[in-house]
Amino acid sequence: MLEIENKYPVTDFPRLEKALAKLGAQPAVDRQDADHYFNAPDRDFAQTDEAFRIRRIGTHNHVTYKGPKIDRETKTRKEIEVPFAGGDEAAAKMIDLFTHLGYRPVAVVRKRRRTLELEREGFDLEICLDEVEQVGTFAEIEIVAEEKRFEAAKAVIQKLAVELGLGATERRSYLQMQLSN
Repeated sequence: MLEIENKYPVTDFPRLEKALAKLGAQPAVDRQDADHYFNAPDRDFAQTDEAFRIRRIGTHNHVTYKGPKIDRETKTRKEIEVPFAGGDEAAAKMIDLFTHLGYRPVAVVRKRRRTLELEREGFDLEICLDEVEQVGTFAEIEIVAEEKRFEAAKAVIQKLAVELGLGATERRSYLQMQLSN
């Protein structure tokens, strides 16, 4: 499966939420995320355009690997996410395990994320309104789809962005933006 997404700088969440409501978007969840990023002992993920992290959503924990972007217009990449035991102790033990295996902590990206769900042209979209500490405010439009549906999913995302009046995309990750500050 591919994670097909675009990210857009946003300064007016209320306007965007009203536009999404008119299109039938349904609020899903508000949450606090803390993404603990690591670099590998055998390669530099900044050079290979990969990402490896522990994502903490409240007490829920996930390990995520993101492969290199496969497209110049979107942030599309293979994503593998695996949940593991919840809570602070499990997260601390996983961080300790990765460190002992040679993975180096890079940074923690913290954000408040408000998600909305919308169905368009046979795709389930997730729209995330993110307030990212040290970085700014953004909207992400995402579809998870099979590789054979990549072009169709990309077109749906781009069409919705135009309808919502979103401007230029931001291809850098929140981690890249945070590290450049």
